Amino acid sequence: MKNNLIKSTLIVGTLFVANVSISQKKNETSAAVAFKNTYSSAIENGNLPSAKKALLDAKKYIDLAADNDETKNSPKTLLLKGNIYTTLFLLGNDSQDTSILNALGANPMESAISSFKTGYNVSDKKYKDEIKESVIEKHHTFENSAITSYNNTKYEEAAGLYLTSVKFYDAINIIDTNSLYNSGLCYDKANNHGDAAMTFEKVAKLGFKGALPYALASGAYRRNKQFNEAKAIIALGRIKFPQDKDILLEAVNSCLELNDAAGAETLLSEAISKDPKNKLLHLTIGSIYIDLKQNEKAEAAINNALAIDGEYEDALYQLGAHLVTWAGLIIAQTNDLKYNDPKMKVLEKQAMEIYNRAITPLEKYIVKVPNDKNVLTILSQIYRSIGNMEKSNFYKEKVKALK
Repeated sequence: MKNNLIKSTLIVGTLFVANVSISQKKNETSAAVAFKNTYSSAIENGNLPSAKKALLDAKKYIDLAADNDETKNSPKTLLLKGNIYTTLFLLGNDSQDTSILNALGANPMESAISSFKTGYNVSDKKYKDEIKESVIEKHHTFENSAITSYNNTKYEEAAGLYLTSVKFYDAINIIDTNSLYNSGLCYDKANNHGDAAMTFEKVAKLGFKGALPYALASGAYRRNKQFNEAKAIIALGRIKFPQDKDILLEAVNSCLELNDAAGAETLLSEAISKDPKNKLLHLTIGSIYIDLKQNEKAEAAINNALAIDGEYEDALYQLGAHLVTWAGLIIAQTNDLKYNDPKMKVLEKQAMEIYNRAITPLEKYIVKVPNDKNVLTILSQIYRSIGNMEKSNFYKEKVKALK
């Protein structure tokens, strides 16, 4: 009799546990029905009130399942919670329905992404694949929203959306460096230079886009008046990419920001002293001087590259382009002068001298690249400017022949 009583008690206990488990599984199933059937049908028929009610019902059921020890680590519960919370957030956001957003509470996307991440890590292949598919879909949705916000000049909003898409991919162990980089660009456009700098620094340390993020991070730190951080990140960049133009230019700009012209010159001299026969380095320094509007130094630096290799195609083009631009800027100054101003002739003479210096590198370049229409046109224009119509027409005919 005693044994029978114990056996009966055990059976009752087992039935009680089974009923609890079934009850919690029922919440999981009810959430799935509300989300996959009722909501989907309502949204397809354009019935927004019914869609909203179905989603809120789905949330109620999935919250119960997620709060219970029996089902909180169930891949199905975690997948549903991620989908339901994300869909509710998007519906509330798109319809500007604050009641939906309030129902979600604080940080709904953190909850959704955390559910996807946990579910992905505990799932077998079937649910892993389903979670991955859902996460990729959500990632693309937020990425597209970020692009829309950016195009509408809502740069801070776009940055946040890009970062959310980064977090979605992180849930399935994918590092989304592209969206992270884009978020940095958006923060910079929004003049949020502090967040831009930290974001670019993360991108740099992940090895995405080579040297550029180091320069961008340093530049953003500078604009945020965080000069020590700017120096630190650009120093790391110079170690990894000692000859990169963007890195070197940013290091020079850091010196100039602090009124350290001597330091800027030292950086450039140091780079040359380490590798004096490097034609690319001389060309890079010439390009930096162009950016700094130091025209004479730019010309000299590019000529140094050509002294190493007189047939260096990139240097021939860069020198010619620089001289033409420089001369054009001088001519532009004459537009503000009166016709009889004595400065007029001085400026015109200076411009003609620079145009003449541009001819040599450009003619050497066009021998190597005979079908470069822009350079042929520029040569025709230069010769016309200096009064050599025979040569001007010669290059003009070459341009016509390419049409």
